[in-house]
Amino acid sequence: MPNASKVTFSDLRSFNARCLMSCGMPQSDAEKAAQLIAQADVMGQDGHGVFRLPMYIKRIRSGGMNMTPNFKVLSDRPATALIDGDNGLGHLVMQHATELAMEKARTTGVAWVGARHSNHAGPASLYAMMPARENMIGLYLAVGSANHMPPWGGTDMLLSTNPISVALPSQDFPHIVLDMATTVAAYGKVKTAAQRGEQMPEGWMIDRNGNPLTDPARSSEGFLLPIGGAKGYGLSLIFGILAGVLNGAAFGKDVVDFNADAASVTNTGHVIMALDIAAFADPAEFRRNIDDVWRQMKSSGHLPGVDEIRLPGERLDRTTRERSEYGIPIPAQLREKLSNLAEELGVEPLT
Repeated sequence: MPNASKVTFSDLRSFNARCLMSCGMPQSDAEKAAQLIAQADVMGQDGHGVFRLPMYIKRIRSGGMNMTPNFKVLSDRPATALIDGDNGLGHLVMQHATELAMEKARTTGVAWVGARHSNHAGPASLYAMMPARENMIGLYLAVGSANHMPPWGGTDMLLSTNPISVALPSQDFPHIVLDMATTVAAYGKVKTAAQRGEQMPEGWMIDRNGNPLTDPARSSEGFLLPIGGAKGYGLSLIFGILAGVLNGAAFGKDVVDFNADAASVTNTGHVIMALDIAAFADPAEFRRNIDDVWRQMKSSGHLPGVDEIRLPGERLDRTTRERSEYGIPIPAQLREKLSNLAEELGVEPLT
């Protein structure tokens, strides 16, 4: 990454916590949120980590987010629950929801927990991977925090990137972790490209006349394209209904663009599902079978020009190992923005 300096995970986590506590977040919550925000960066999810911290702080200081939320369980059954996040930071809401889902799944075998009145929660894989570490399969869905896509063939932006992540534990290989938006590129990648002064590849966005849009600074002039054409639109629609409409959260025209509006309550919706592998198979045997899946996929013949077959989660695991050992790259423009934020908040800057 050109013009980037590196920081340790520990230093980044501490910086996140200092900023959040300076805005009135209790220390215990700030430390939890800081850990999750920094984890996004160490995983290589640069568009969802400290890059988003200035926006979170702006929302907090504008009154758009509750620093002392009281999470409430609105509906509670043996295998399901609906949580009201009381407009808290999404990371805290979803950590709470995921822990509840895992607790229920240990008894019922599978649990589905929805959340509403939440906020942006970082990358989807953060939460899908939590059950995977406990011999469970994790599945996460969310309504994105701004609409960047119209229905297929339309021009009114009524849908978001509405991501999905599924994590399956393995024994000797990295976990298989699918983490994807229902658009060709997540909007966070558009924003990070703009910050780095890079152009977008053709196929990420089009303008309102259907022409390719490659300048991220002009992203407001067009919209993101769905994966697989109409099929990606269908996935975005269904995921939005499951995470939004079903939970009483915002969907469609009610979604607040948290990039442009720092004061309005977003009422973001999420879903986490935890499936206890022991309800279906011996967990150790299942993990060995996932290892065998790795071996089969890796042993496939290659098309011309293809160096290796990759599995979902492979790059995430490699990036996590590299950044844990050698540091997390922070681009110069982001570093300057974080330094200005530290000065504004009166906290020690990122070292």
